[in-house]
Amino acid sequence: MDKKKNNFLKEFFKERKTVGAIRPSSECLAKKMLKNVNFKNSDVIVEFGPGTGVFTRRIIEEMNPNASLYIFELHSPFYVKLQKEFENDERIQVINDSAANVRKYLKADGKEFADVIISSLPLTNFDQKLTMRILKSAEIALKPEGKYIQFQYSLNARKLLIKIFSSISIQFTANNLPPAFVYTCKKISLISQTNL
Repeated sequence: MDKKKNNFLKEFFKERKTVGAIRPSSECLAKKMLKNVNFKNSDVIVEFGPGTGVFTRRIIEEMNPNASLYIFELHSPFYVKLQKEFENDERIQVINDSAANVRKYLKADGKEFADVIISSLPLTNFDQKLTMRILKSAEIALKPEGKYIQFQYSLNARKLLIKIFSSISIQFTANNLPPAFVYTCKKISLISQTNL
């Protein structure tokens, strides 16, 4: 086992509430998570719970030169590592705060909405009230028709996501340990809201 995976496993056993996996996500899962992101037209990107940064590095490779990336990592050891790794990239903010506070940080930078939110948070590890607060904050922070992309290791989160987002598609990734489900959720448009 390489050093990075070994460190991840240690953090999982120390902080099971905030670290939701026994090892970092696979490249296969990263591809599936990001394939529905229109990076060319995404100027504000948010990531929740990046862990060791497997998705983060791919996001940075793909994001357009003028885009901003807000990374929310509450687990201190991961936060410190990510902050050090990306400290010289002015497009990136690594934030040691709850994802539920995403709107505060966007507003502070004069950003009205995020184009996409990519989440690795272990939603089923949290108290349901906290999970709903995070999901509702994400939905409010997204632009109309914006996407919230979340992976989980079961279908248990579906009933919570349905309460918040207008449409959800689910894909399964077997080439990950454990195998994972990728939820791609879309925020209802303002036009649709006026027709309800």
